[in-house]
Amino acid sequence: MMVTYHKIGYLMGENNEVRSMLEAATEIQSNLIEQRNSIAKTIVEGTAGGGVVRVSMQADGILIGVKIREEAVDPDDVTMLEDLVASAFRDALTKCGNVQAQALSSAETSTLLRATKE
Repeated sequence: MMVTYHKIGYLMGENNEVRSMLEAATEIQSNLIEQRNSIAKTIVEGTAGGGVVRVSMQADGILIGVKIREEAVDPDDVTMLEDLVASAFRDALTKCGNVQAQALSSAETSTLLRATKE
């Protein structure tokens, strides 16, 4: 099917409802980009073993660092240290998820709903 100028004009220039929806979608996209940037700047820390193992991450999931206090290192029990590191990492990932959920819930999505009602 060939799209004529008349149909394109109707879709893009003459139809205010479509135009409003596109403007709302653009606004939502901008809000989501701002939230994503905010998430990337937020640092979370996961801990295990009462803080003997700490994992720092950006809230977007990028690992920044791992700190292990000396008392957590037992050459005869490496498995315990591995478990502490894994636990601290899971704790940090949970916090990343919480930051992401909070940021995205504050993104303005009602704009699109308003545009469809107009």
